[in-house]
Amino acid sequence: MADTVTKPDLDDDDSELKRSITGGQLFFYTLGDVLGSGIYVLIGLVAAAVGGAFWIAFAAGVTVAAITGAAYAELVTKYPRAAGSSLYVQKAFGNKALTFLVTVSFLAASFAATGSLATGFASYFTELWSAPPALLVSLVFVALLVVVNYIGITESVVMNMLMTFVEVSGLVIIMVIGIWHVAEGQADFSTLGDISVSGNPALAVLAGVALSFFAMTGFENTANVAEETIDPYKAFPRSMVGGMVVAGIVYVLVSMAAALAVPTDQLADEDLGPALLQVVESGILPISTDFMTKLFTIIALVAITNTTLVTLVTQPRILYGMAREDVVPGVFARIHPVRRSPWVGLLFSGLVVAALLVTGYAVSAAGGGLDLVNRLATVTVVFLLAIYALVIVACLKLRGHDEDDRAFRANTPLLVLGLLGNLAILYYAVYDDPHSLWWCAGLLAVGGILFVAEKLFGSKGTGTRTPDLDETVKGA
Repeated sequence: MADTVTKPDLDDDDSELKRSITGGQLFFYTLGDVLGSGIYVLIGLVAAAVGGAFWIAFAAGVTVAAITGAAYAELVTKYPRAAGSSLYVQKAFGNKALTFLVTVSFLAASFAATGSLATGFASYFTELWSAPPALLVSLVFVALLVVVNYIGITESVVMNMLMTFVEVSGLVIIMVIGIWHVAEGQADFSTLGDISVSGNPALAVLAGVALSFFAMTGFENTANVAEETIDPYKAFPRSMVGGMVVAGIVYVLVSMAAALAVPTDQLADEDLGPALLQVVESGILPISTDFMTKLFTIIALVAITNTTLVTLVTQPRILYGMAREDVVPGVFARIHPVRRSPWVGLLFSGLVVAALLVTGYAVSAAGGGLDLVNRLATVTVVFLLAIYALVIVACLKLRGHDEDDRAFRANTPLLVLGLLGNLAILYYAVYDDPHSLWWCAGLLAVGGILFVAEKLFGSKGTGTRTPDLDETVKGA
């Protein structure tokens, strides 16, 4: 199948999507996707897994992610279309069942990520108002974002850039605190080499990588704007990999600053609040701690809101596309006649995320010892690592197909290393939290139920042509 595909003409004036995204905008789009709210939510868990040297976990994780990004960059320059990993797997293997599994897995990962981020939002929100229960805060947060999307949210690349600057400003504050602490001569640099956990240090770092990888995800969504990018052959390799490298440098510097400013055991203690907020509350800067705490909390809430909003934008659009292919019930292809939003898929997505949150809090209340942020982040990582590994295999398998001299070619040994890295992290994530597989199975079952419902009750063509959906949002 792959041999006979005709490469689309990038200069075709009849293209449905306008090519308006420049290389610079694409760089910030990638940076914003990767440099999202994951580090605001998970850094304490990584510190608990590794010790003071937890920056190594972020460095290793972003290296594997950047190599995977190179595979995406190669495939984008061969197939510059807004379909991402599902398209690449279909091109390489020609197996609709596998393509469906990849699509559902990506959707499931998005559900789990939204749940993890909503829980993280609640942990920061308590710094502003501690009265409401955390579950209520998480559910209201998700509901409000569903309403915003229903109204007809359109996340432009320019808006993504602006939100990226807000997110980065919070991380800059952490780095400034670390630099100030060093300048005062109070920093103990031996902390940065401390792997204080018991057992094998290599396994401790791998555990940290498995946790931190949640913060590395998001770059795969950049492929979804392929049809809207000016000269994707040049723009994607530079902007995608470059954005990930810059994000990795920021993550490492933030990790070092946090480790130098606050004792690792304190960062790892969730009862004391989010780890990065503890850095701000340390009082190192000669500025009102109360003011800095509120400022950083607001920045963190904005960062988490932005990331969660875009994941919620993505979910109903995946369902919309699947409905148009008669894979799930055609009702998911319905869009509101006035708001132009895929309201059925949006409502369904909100309910699935709400169910995840209620289930997680119920298990915790029953004494299950569940860390919901960690569990849902692990579920997200398990799904995405499997997809990343498949994309790298697809990249290698499609070598020699649909190529011309404009296509980018990733380094083969690096791709093999990236494949091994993804599989190693995937193995350890499952090994460290085998119960996450039950959550993965439950989310996959949702897709399976929709598929069966379409086969039993759907009618061919119910979702094949509906009024155009606003597709300017491509997920991040």
